[in-house]
Amino acid sequence: MMTVTMTEARSTAYVQTATSELTIKKQTVDKSLALSVSNLNVRLRHKPYTTILKDVSFDLKKGEVYALVGESGSGKSITSLSILRLLPDALTITRGKISLPETSLFALTEQEMGGIRGKKIAMIFQDALTALNPVQTVGAQIAETLKIHTSLSSSEIRERTVELFREVGLPDPEKRVGWYPHQMSGGQQQRVMIAMALACEPDILLADEPTTALDVTIQKQILELIKTLTVKRKLAVLLITHDMGVVRQTADRVGVMYQGEIIEQNVCEAFFADPKEAYSRQLIDSLPDMDEYRSLEKEASLLTVEDLTIHFPVRKGLFQRVHSYTKAVDGISFAIGKGETLALVGESGCGKSTTGRAILNLEKATAGNIWYNSLCVNQLTRREMLPLRKKIQVIFQNPFSSMNPRMTVGDIIEEGMVSLGLELSKEERIQRIESLLARVRLEPEHRHRYPHEFSGGQRQRIAIARALAVEPDLIICDEPTSALDVSIRAEVLDLLLELQRELQVSYLFITHDLSIIPHIAHRVAVMQGGKIVEQGLTEQVLTQPQHEYTKMLLDAVPSAH
Repeated sequence: MMTVTMTEARSTAYVQTATSELTIKKQTVDKSLALSVSNLNVRLRHKPYTTILKDVSFDLKKGEVYALVGESGSGKSITSLSILRLLPDALTITRGKISLPETSLFALTEQEMGGIRGKKIAMIFQDALTALNPVQTVGAQIAETLKIHTSLSSSEIRERTVELFREVGLPDPEKRVGWYPHQMSGGQQQRVMIAMALACEPDILLADEPTTALDVTIQKQILELIKTLTVKRKLAVLLITHDMGVVRQTADRVGVMYQGEIIEQNVCEAFFADPKEAYSRQLIDSLPDMDEYRSLEKEASLLTVEDLTIHFPVRKGLFQRVHSYTKAVDGISFAIGKGETLALVGESGCGKSTTGRAILNLEKATAGNIWYNSLCVNQLTRREMLPLRKKIQVIFQNPFSSMNPRMTVGDIIEEGMVSLGLELSKEERIQRIESLLARVRLEPEHRHRYPHEFSGGQRQRIAIARALAVEPDLIICDEPTSALDVSIRAEVLDLLLELQRELQVSYLFITHDLSIIPHIAHRVAVMQGGKIVEQGLTEQVLTQPQHEYTKMLLDAVPSAH
């Protein structure tokens, strides 16, 4: 039988008391902790030395927004997929720990993890339209989540869905539950995604670029909604973004990610006041300066739009008779001079892109005229328009979807030269392709690669090279930077400015991002509901807006300064 001395007993009692106090203290400290990521390492399964994430560590706390920022490819989305254990087969977790307060996620079976996804941890994906099922109503898609994780009856599920739609600010929620995704705007689709994520009252919300490519007004509404729900429901939110203005407006804490590592973490105000790392300062400094404006030397008009009207018939009934008209563009007028940039701004659906397509003669004008020098574009036949295609080119919003994935970069750039009949030999075309790639800061050998082998910013440069291949006088830039990182966006804008100075090319710059307008545009036209409500010099419109809609757009721009 083992005997214990009084000293040992006192010592044991002290250790037990100290341990008990430490446990109580630890529980008090960790009470607000919702999720902990510790030393997470991810690599390519078939390339052991290719590290994607390296010792990533951070905590998510209840009622707090933690912003994870960095450029595309830095590992932000891989981090969120690791939390949900949804990594693609090509990737594997080699080390680290991800845990809820009392549960290690890596210790759970796949079946147990199925009970965590959607119930404890929910995710808002970047592109709501591709994340939603196009053949199911939005109400049915939320009902599916509730059926899996709750024991509610069908009538209770419908009531819950309507309640969620009302909570995220969808108008007429009783009617919207029967709508399909394509019947909703981008902002409404994103609200459905948020409602789906909140359906089972999760503790943690992973928001992966939830406002990318949304209008500034809708972006402001979505961010305010996330912030409100964070406080109201005590959610722990991981906000993945590359927009520093969004971070400043929404986040409580910030983590900066670079090449798979978190290089800096701090409270939001302290981070913006005094960033420690050079890369963090670069992200903040790459934001466009809203106080610098471009001067304008008046040139003769290259393009003139006079009372342009485009109405689309709305057909109903068995015989598809015209019931009414959608006024996409409703009597707008503007002009662009040689070497000048006009920014056409407004929310989605206001008619900006329709105007751009009409200038390209890809959309038939109902009334009005579009003049390119002395030619009336909208009255030209397809054959008559062909020579003009060399003079008016376009850069689309999504460069990846606008390029043939089976064609090399060289073939993509060369295609316009061949189809528009430029009198160049094969050797001369190759020389021009290599010269154009160099001009947009890519390597000549890149002409042998395919679009998927490039980053988003590089693909946009290829799109610019393709537009320049036929030496145009006017380029229509349709949201060319909306989905790009801030630093890459700055590079693309600087490239467009440099090309304009060298080649005297004119731009119609279609955008909803007012923060970049001072950097790129000489003049601004503000569009609402198919009409131009205000236009003038950039400095005049942005510093002394006259129309209430312009003021509303400016108020919605998130600022990091």
